[in-house]
Amino acid sequence: MTAAQDQLVETLCSRFEGVSAREISRDSAVNVPAAHLLEVAQALRDEYGYEILTCVSGIDWLGQSPRFGVYYHFHSLKHRSYFCVYSDCEGTDEEPKIPSLAKLYPSADWHERENFDMYGIRFEGHPDLRRMLMWESYPYHPLRKEFPLAGIETELPVADIAEETGAKVIAAPEAGGPFVAKPGPKFMSAREPRARDESWNERTSKPL
Repeated sequence: MTAAQDQLVETLCSRFEGVSAREISRDSAVNVPAAHLLEVAQALRDEYGYEILTCVSGIDWLGQSPRFGVYYHFHSLKHRSYFCVYSDCEGTDEEPKIPSLAKLYPSADWHERENFDMYGIRFEGHPDLRRMLMWESYPYHPLRKEFPLAGIETELPVADIAEETGAKVIAAPEAGGPFVAKPGPKFMSAREPRARDESWNERTSKPL
């Protein structure tokens, strides 16, 4: 953490209501109430040089209230530094919500869709909030802490897929797990993890 980052934390805490310093293992961070998330994000972009949003990470604090929150990681090319914002979701445990940053940072688009899919966090104001990994009618959010690692047997939504694969249900999304990577090539792109058993998807994948 640099002196400039320390100063930015102090500035944001004094400028915006409810903003406070947050301790994390690296970089500088602040807690921002959801009601002030948009104006803080815009200030970071327009006034403080954090022009890139690199990551949006949902988190499930099961057993706490509020249960869900979101970490935002910003990067400044000018200052060569990162800055982190954390915001608790509003709404309920079943339907958490938080403002979308997609209109300020286009990179938020897919990040927010993935978090909506995996955690059920609704990013209000998102231009096209729909599931990204699971199908639209899928009834669960796989990164919520109550979701079992082995998945939940779920009916396939399309009849012809079920007929071709010979399966009417799959333990989505962990069907065929555990997922492992082949040893050897240095770059991960050359050894993408695959399930040990991919018999449910033989049309497009080859088992290890």
